[in-house]
Amino acid sequence: MCCKNKSFLLILLVFNIFCVKAQKSDSLERDSLKIWKFKSLYSLSGTQSSFVNWNAGGRNNISLIGNVTASADYNKEKWNWSSDVSLAFGGIKYLDDNGVNLQKTDDKIDLSSIVGMRISKRFLISINSGFKTQFADGFTYPNDSIAVSKFMAPGYLNLALGTDYIKDGNFSIFGSPFAAKTTFVLDDSLSQIGAFGVDKGERVRYEFGAFVKLKWNAKLMKNISMKSKIELFSNYLNNPENIDINASVAFVFRVNSLFSATAQWNLVYDDDINIRDRNGNFGPRTQFKSVLGIGISYKLEN
Repeated sequence: MCCKNKSFLLILLVFNIFCVKAQKSDSLERDSLKIWKFKSLYSLSGTQSSFVNWNAGGRNNISLIGNVTASADYNKEKWNWSSDVSLAFGGIKYLDDNGVNLQKTDDKIDLSSIVGMRISKRFLISINSGFKTQFADGFTYPNDSIAVSKFMAPGYLNLALGTDYIKDGNFSIFGSPFAAKTTFVLDDSLSQIGAFGVDKGERVRYEFGAFVKLKWNAKLMKNISMKSKIELFSNYLNNPENIDINASVAFVFRVNSLFSATAQWNLVYDDDINIRDRNGNFGPRTQFKSVLGIGISYKLEN
């Protein structure tokens, strides 16, 4: 009987130790999830139009646009690390054009990351980095034989050291008086004509100046959310008064957990990029793009 009691006590002791370790492990996992915050949204939207004896005219077509946006935020004691990924690709196919390839309607690779050391509750000394380019060749239709842009033509790499103000997970402002901007045109045909601001025949352009980045996300209503960003850069070495602008705003109208509608607008101005308008004038221009879509989407977050 004594041996049985001792065996029971031993089993009980082992069980208690196991429970304590399991609780500690679960606590560590919960703490880890509190330190890291992950969000991602995957969406696919499209349209299809067909016409039969339609007096007003039109062309049969189908279009699709895919988007992936994701973010990861690390926040512990004095350190904060925030990274964002935004990818998009889409095109339209006219069904009455035999042999004509898909015409691109959206194409974006946008990566950014910022690492900061906290000097107060909301202020950090941070290093900000960003990279932008595209997946496929771009054309100015109806001319589809000469590419006006390609992967890494252009490509942009930004590095900046400055101060970051983080109000909360939805609003932040980063400012830097020490910023470097590198423009890549890694295509001989485009570099030879000095596309995207590089000197003719050169494949890389370096700029040094001041950089400001503002991020603002908001939940406007129960099923309506907004995500916006604006980046400003002034080149100290060449026309510092002409500020480069890269701004975007996107609204997501969620119908339910699977279906949603999106509205996106982008505005870009770069004094070093010359664009020929429809009247033949050649020079810097404000670039504007809007994308509206409805389709399926899937959201993940911890």
